[in-house]
Amino acid sequence: MAHAKLTAPTPHIAAKVGEIAETILLPGDPLRAQFIAENYLENVKQFNATRNMFGFTGTYKGKPVSVMGTGMGCPSMGIYSYELIHIYGCKNLIRIGTAGTLQPYVRVKEMVFGQGACTTGNYVNLQGLPGTFAPICSFELLEKAVASAKELGYKYHVGNILSSDVFYGVDLPHGKTWPEMGVLAVEMESAALYTNAAAAGVNALCILTISDGPDEITTAEERQTAFTQMMEVALSLA
Repeated sequence: MAHAKLTAPTPHIAAKVGEIAETILLPGDPLRAQFIAENYLENVKQFNATRNMFGFTGTYKGKPVSVMGTGMGCPSMGIYSYELIHIYGCKNLIRIGTAGTLQPYVRVKEMVFGQGACTTGNYVNLQGLPGTFAPICSFELLEKAVASAKELGYKYHVGNILSSDVFYGVDLPHGKTWPEMGVLAVEMESAALYTNAAAAGVNALCILTISDGPDEITTAEERQTAFTQMMEVALSLA
């Protein structure tokens, strides 16, 4: 899509340059962004309410950090992460979200760090590369997240995740399944985040909490406020 050169504020983010920190947490749910700002950050200033996609900047243990919702799916994450990187200078983008488990040993309310992101969508292919790009996280952020989780005593898994364009769907008979390939969990945004970060040479990591399993589904309120372990680990990376 052709467009004029972007400047701040953008069509989707109302902030001025300098109002967003280099490290930003990116929950899909804007109410989770508000919860983090109100409960973990000090000296908070709201920088965005456009499309009700709330964004805030404050400090965590004296370090500047921002948090903003991104909505659902790779296209939405692609828009917000692109603008945050290229217009607002974000260097460390940490998605904190929920996911459905794909493995029996990955249980509800446990964390998954997305080392790589498979995808059923076309976002990665639209980069025009002469082959298949494998979106992976920043090892620097991953290493810090694992160390933080160990220090805090939290249960976590590290491995491949799936960014799906379908929330409600069934497995189709394509042969091998994602669980058979060792994929840990399914969500909807990380492949776009990792692709944009790689193209720009910045750091990105997806930290997920398992919200859905074969025998348990968490509530919307739990997703907004109760998954505090991933919030603490993500904030430790600032």
